[in-house]
Amino acid sequence: MITAADRKGTKDSDRRNAQPRNHLALLWSQADSGGNIWAKMKSKPVNAERPPKARFLPHEEVPVVLPILNESLSLLELATLRLSPIYYGSGVPAGDGTAVVIVPGFLGLDLILFEFHAWLSRIGYRPYFSGMGLAAECPNMLAQRLLSTIERAYAETGRKVHLVGHSLGGIFARSAAVRMPNRIASVTTLGSPFRGLVVHTFVLTLANLVRHRIRASYPKLPQRCATSRCSCAFAGSLRRKWPRSVAQTAIYTPDDGIVDWRYCLTGDPRVDVEVGGTHVGLIVNSTTYLRIAERLAEPRPRGRRKCSAK
Repeated sequence: MITAADRKGTKDSDRRNAQPRNHLALLWSQADSGGNIWAKMKSKPVNAERPPKARFLPHEEVPVVLPILNESLSLLELATLRLSPIYYGSGVPAGDGTAVVIVPGFLGLDLILFEFHAWLSRIGYRPYFSGMGLAAECPNMLAQRLLSTIERAYAETGRKVHLVGHSLGGIFARSAAVRMPNRIASVTTLGSPFRGLVVHTFVLTLANLVRHRIRASYPKLPQRCATSRCSCAFAGSLRRKWPRSVAQTAIYTPDDGIVDWRYCLTGDPRVDVEVGGTHVGLIVNSTTYLRIAERLAEPRPRGRRKCSAK
């Protein structure tokens, strides 16, 4: 005899199993060999409804349960990217030779972004790796290396630099924009929880291990090093106001299995852009690439303008 509880469990199981299938269908439907669909797409969020705004948590780290196993689908996103005309520069705005500095996420290396680096070069930009090395050192030291790369890119091109950062790399990019707004034209974050570190428990565990290693390697650093409460210049910059001269774009995915996507938003629908996919796959997501190309080509900053009326 099948009870109501059994029927409920069966429905829940079917719903869980349907999520990966739906995700696969979305990914493969994007691989339009004709490229016509990409030329018609506009730079706007997928959903017309404004997403909920999360509470700002500047000094808190909150563990949450997220579908982290779905992150394995990022391999399919890479395959879809290779099949997409966007990968070859078809249907995307051409670059103007401006420098674009790309920043990897937590525990990442610059080489992880080699696909993105090559694509930016193909569409007409001058890409730079961050030069930070492994993103598992003292954040203030990593931030200083990134600032040096930005200075070099600015000197070599003679124009303001665009920054694109994935996950934690987006937080480094936002810090750099606050510290040197006269060198930076725009910042694009990919799944970066800049409103508060509300992330999967496993990620917080890795972060704590990295902190212990940093403090063991550099005993003279403050005890709060690698936290938002540190007294270093990097942590202090995250508490400063956003410069109005720097355009910003916050790309996020509601299927994120690493961070709570609501903490990757500014709350401004002109800035926040939704895509389908995984957190890891944002760096190889064809829709993400299209959105980035569109935003880099925009001549004016986005964001809230101060009203002059009294």
